[in-house]
Amino acid sequence: MAKVILTPHRKKRIEKGHPWVFKTEIEKIEGNYSPGDLVEVYDFKGKFLGRGYINPLSQITVRILTRNKDEEIDRNFFKKRIEDAFEYRQKLGFNGSFRLVYGEADFLPALIVDKFEDVFVIQTLALGIERFKDVIVDILREMFQPRGIYERNDVPIRELEELPLTKGCLYGNVPEKILIEENGLKLYVDVINGQKTGYFFDQKENRLAIGPFVKGAEVLECFCYTGSFALSAARFGAKKVIAFDSSREAVELARENAALNGFEGIIEFHEGNAFDVLRHFYKSGKKFDVVILDPPAFAKNKQALEGAIRGYKEINLRALKILKPGGFLITSSCSHHVDEDLFWEIIESAAWDAHVTLRVIETRTQAKDHPILAASDETRYLKFFILQVIK
Repeated sequence: MAKVILTPHRKKRIEKGHPWVFKTEIEKIEGNYSPGDLVEVYDFKGKFLGRGYINPLSQITVRILTRNKDEEIDRNFFKKRIEDAFEYRQKLGFNGSFRLVYGEADFLPALIVDKFEDVFVIQTLALGIERFKDVIVDILREMFQPRGIYERNDVPIRELEELPLTKGCLYGNVPEKILIEENGLKLYVDVINGQKTGYFFDQKENRLAIGPFVKGAEVLECFCYTGSFALSAARFGAKKVIAFDSSREAVELARENAALNGFEGIIEFHEGNAFDVLRHFYKSGKKFDVVILDPPAFAKNKQALEGAIRGYKEINLRALKILKPGGFLITSSCSHHVDEDLFWEIIESAAWDAHVTLRVIETRTQAKDHPILAASDETRYLKFFILQVIK
C-alpha cells in the first residue's frame, strides 16, 4: 500500500480530526497506486495518521476512512459504519425517512444515503467510495430489505473527481413519487427527477421552529421547492401562504402536497423567480407578516462568492422591505463558502439599507441527521435565522 507523507510545516488539522488531506499538504508519495486506491497517511516524522482513498486528480487528495492502523477496509468495515450511523439516528428519534449517512460526519467520506421509507437514494461523490458502491448497495439490502435503491450521481461535484454523471435504479423498484411523513405532514417526494436526492431533510427541525411565528399570519415563501415550509406554516395556523419556485415541476408537486394535507384553501403555489417576486410585491405595496427565504446554494465554490454575497443581500433586503413592522424574516443559506459570520454581515447590511432594526429570535443549523464534526467546518453548512423587524 502506498504511503502519503505530509509536509513538515502544515497545520495539524488531520491530527485534530479533519478527514481531508489536501494536495498542498503532501510532501511525497512512496509506492505505486492508482486513483481510488487505499493509501496510508503519515506525518513527516513517520507517525501513522490514517488510511483512506486517494485521487490525485482532486484538490482533496486523500479522504481518511480510519485512524486505526489495524482496521481493515472491507465489507465488515462499511457495514459497521452504516450500523453506527443508523443507531445514532434511532437514538435521536429519527424513523421512516431521514438522512442515514452524511459522508465525512459519519466517517464514510463522500457517501450520502437518504432513506425514504423503504426506498434508499445514494450518492458516491468521490472515486474511492465509488469503488465500494456495490458493497454499499449489498449492505443496505441486507440491513433494511428495501423496495428499491436509486443512484443520484448526476451532481456536478463528481466532475471534480473526473467521475461521470449518472443516475438510475441499482436494485429493486423505485417509483417516481414516494410518500413520506415529516412533522405530521404527508409529502410526495420525486427521487428520480427532484433536486439532489429528491428532498431536503436538513431543514426538518427548522420547519418545526417556525410554528410560533406563523400562526394567524400572512406568509410569503420564496424558493419553496415542493412546499414543505409552506405546508408547515399552514399546519401551524397561518391565515394565508403564497409560495413561489422557479421550477414548474416542483410547483406542481407542491400543489399535490397541499391537496394531500387539505391546505388548498390556505396555500397558493406559483411558478416564479424569487428576485422578480420580491420586486413585484415591493412595487405593489403588498406587506407580509412573515417572509421565508430558503434559497439554493448561491456559492458552490469560492469563485462564485462575490456574486453570492450580492444575491443573498438582494433577496434579504427586498424581503425586509415588504415585511410589516413587527414581522418576521426567516432566512437561510446552505452555501458552505458563506460562513455564519459572513451571512450575518450580509443580513446586517441589508437591514441597514432597509432602515430597519432586527431582533434575533433564533439562530439554528441543519437537522441532527446531518451531524457536525467539531474538527471539520465543512460538515456545518446550513445557517438558519429567525429575525423580527423593528421599524
